[in-house]
Amino acid sequence: MSRPVRFSFTGLPVSPWRNGGGETREIISCPPDAPAALPAGGDPAAFAWRASIATIDRDGAFSSFPGVDRIIALLEGDGVTLHDAAGGSHALTRPGVPHAFAGEDAISARLAGGPSRDFNIMTRRRDRRARVERLTGEQRLPAGGDGVIYVLAGRWHLEGETPLTQREGIWWRQLGAPLRLWPADGDGVALWADISRR
Repeated sequence: MSRPVRFSFTGLPVSPWRNGGGETREIISCPPDAPAALPAGGDPAAFAWRASIATIDRDGAFSSFPGVDRIIALLEGDGVTLHDAAGGSHALTRPGVPHAFAGEDAISARLAGGPSRDFNIMTRRRDRRARVERLTGEQRLPAGGDGVIYVLAGRWHLEGETPLTQREGIWWRQLGAPLRLWPADGDGVALWADISRR
């Protein structure tokens, strides 16, 4: 059981994409020693779950992650339109609204304007599940599970912790006790990724 670990966007390690189309800032990969990049022919789901923030600078295809479920939400920028191999599309242009898809799906992204910054959650399908919720009011985070909070706007109070502000967050594994989270005023917006075992 653990206490939450704080992070800020500017303090996250940056990994440029090999195709030059953007970069990833990893929040946490569980287990912590799981590789950020998947080796050719290796386990496509070496991590149990992973949280990161991606900056997309140009149009291009997403990497394939067979056996992984993904959830993405726009944080900043004009967003992107996601296109799949069947001809379907999804406009990821409203900040904080999550969109789920399978990691093995052939997905390409087309910028709606300038660069897009997105919140990403990946879970190994065989033993983890996740949901991402947009928060604007008080939330009680349950004990025992894993998760991530990321603040899009406003100031958020944490029971027994220093408040969080925009571009700050916390992550945890097997939260030791329930944690109360609430916005300081009416303009607070945060994302909560709730991750559990199947």
